[in-house]
Amino acid sequence: MSAAGQKMTDDFSCEAALAGCARGERAALHAIYASEAGRMLGVARRILKREALAEEAVHDSFVQIWRQAGSFDPARGSARTWIYAILRHRALNILRGETRTDLVDDFEPMGLTSDEESPEAAMLRLSESGRLRACLERLEAPRRSALLLAYVNGLTHGELAGRFGVPLGTMKSWVRRALLSLRECLA
Repeated sequence: MSAAGQKMTDDFSCEAALAGCARGERAALHAIYASEAGRMLGVARRILKREALAEEAVHDSFVQIWRQAGSFDPARGSARTWIYAILRHRALNILRGETRTDLVDDFEPMGLTSDEESPEAAMLRLSESGRLRACLERLEAPRRSALLLAYVNGLTHGELAGRFGVPLGTMKSWVRRALLSLRECLA
């Protein structure tokens, strides 16, 4: 190991940083990010073959690391192994979702769309003075349409991703954020 590599190992303890994350210390997560994000992105690129999906996998992994740092058990393995296992699982889940999305992409060009109610028609059925309609109108058009297609027509995240031409993880984020915005608006 080079002197610089040894210095980095001496200055950074992944286990200590995970313990800090478990205590809610944002600086600990930042330390993990500074130390590991570049390598994590490289691993994700090798698995996913697409930059945007690799970045999404790394982002989602850091969210999970933050939320689940308390579940890390040093008796079961090293902290880096735990972090990269989270990344690998997330990347593989994205890969599985992308496969389903690619199949769904073919439905509309083949003319297999249904005569389901459009998101615009669903909006028009809501009372003009209603709070739900006012809150829905605040959402960006694509996110509003995705949310309405999911709840009015029962489309899955994979079907929505195919219809809108975005990665599965992006669609899940759209729906989650739209729901959070609605909850805040209606509260």
